[in-house]
Amino acid sequence: MRLIDITNSYPHLVTQQLAHTDATFIKVFSLGNVTVIFTKAPTHNELLFTSDSRNIKDAEIAFALEKLCGVAFKDVTVIRGDKLAEVTLTTSN
Repeated sequence: MRLIDITNSYPHLVTQQLAHTDATFIKVFSLGNVTVIFTKAPTHNELLFTSDSRNIKDAEIAFALEKLCGVAFKDVTVIRGDKLAEVTLTTSN
């Protein structure tokens, strides 16, 4: 698996997120046919996984968590929906 930075392909998404949320940092990655949106805010980090064709696999979530946050899959709670998944990590200030 490989994360490929595709943030430049989503300028409207990045602009809207920065303007209308508490996000201070946004990156968009491709993980095969899964898109990963990584957002940092003062009190939390979020990873949103989306796919047009199928549900998100645990291995994909675990890979992105380790690469982007250094966190193990077993240490997080995943919120799942149809063809999407979300992980929120609380940060300490």
